[in-house]
Amino acid sequence: MNADEQKKIMADVEAYCQELRPIEEVCYLEHKFNEAIVSLAKKHNIMGIPVPKELGGRGADSLTYARCLARINQEGTGPRTFFSGQTSIGQFPILKYGSVATKKKYIPASCKGDAILAFGLTEPDAGSNPLEGTTTYRRQGDKLILNGVKYLISNGTIATAVNVFAFPEGATGADRRMSAIVVDTAGASFEKEQLHAKPGMFTSDTGMFQMTEHEVPAENMLGEEGNGFRIAMHTLVSGRLSVASGCLGVIEDCLIEVLRYAKERHQHGKPIGKHQLVQEHIAMIEMARATSDAMIERAAMAKEASELDPKNSEKLKEADFRVAQAKFHASNAAWQASDHAVQVFGGRGWSELYRPFRHLQDCRVCRIYEGTDEIMKMKIATALLGKEYEAFK
Repeated sequence: MNADEQKKIMADVEAYCQELRPIEEVCYLEHKFNEAIVSLAKKHNIMGIPVPKELGGRGADSLTYARCLARINQEGTGPRTFFSGQTSIGQFPILKYGSVATKKKYIPASCKGDAILAFGLTEPDAGSNPLEGTTTYRRQGDKLILNGVKYLISNGTIATAVNVFAFPEGATGADRRMSAIVVDTAGASFEKEQLHAKPGMFTSDTGMFQMTEHEVPAENMLGEEGNGFRIAMHTLVSGRLSVASGCLGVIEDCLIEVLRYAKERHQHGKPIGKHQLVQEHIAMIEMARATSDAMIERAAMAKEASELDPKNSEKLKEADFRVAQAKFHASNAAWQASDHAVQVFGGRGWSELYRPFRHLQDCRVCRIYEGTDEIMKMKIATALLGKEYEAFK
């Protein structure tokens, strides 16, 4: 894409954020899902930023999309999480592994906002090891019949379709191989429940759902049967970059807030920005911003190179490695930066009325979802040591 197209996308994202902020402020304090996250995204045509134009998207490259997510996350991790669920791990596997018919069915509609997508991998007893999942499917004519529960799913109760990962019913041993299936959520056999007991991320939708003899067309399987684990891992490269990018937005907004507050707030007869220890907090936030930005740019470039050469396994390994680095670093940097910002704000920092504390509450989950800190560390170390040193086979 050319520079003018990049500027137009960023301008649309900026307009979206400006319009979203006052609504997000109210919804956050009321601890309720912000429906404007979706409706305004439709209005500003940003529901498919990296999706090819011929399928209804904006055709952005990986770095441009990462910058968009960083800007959106300045408004909160809740709004950005919607886009990760819709695009990074919703549209991505359909684009990469769906049939022509499946792409035509779901992608243009999702770019318009007529379809909301989600990624159904995590289960109550299967998190970092998805191979312990118990969701199953069986073939029945031209249908797949699914049974199982998925848990802690972003967009989980607003999604009209979910990329579900399941195992063949009754399969054991080498035959027990995960498959990926696009599952429409309509019908009584698909029961949804919104999860409210979470410290932060109030304006996003987090849910669980249960499928009981739930039917979907067999053609909705993504890729080859039994290839679900590979599809999930490939998709998580996209998802992790979106989390890292969002965490950069946390840091950027914390920096904006502390610079303003350090000039306005006076203690001991002068602006607190003149106090050396306050300056230390500001310096640490800036270092978190600069290092995260550099690592995300490198990761986005590696991912883009891999997408342009999809059969090159070495480029995919490089992207996986760089994204793991960026996700681990940026999520921890955002947690630390928001903590520094809360400290600068003092007593006011310990309040949902002020943005630093909202970021502190919200971004803690970024060290858990799309791959925990511990999993990221192992991925980074294994990439350096060699595959024979994998902790889990």
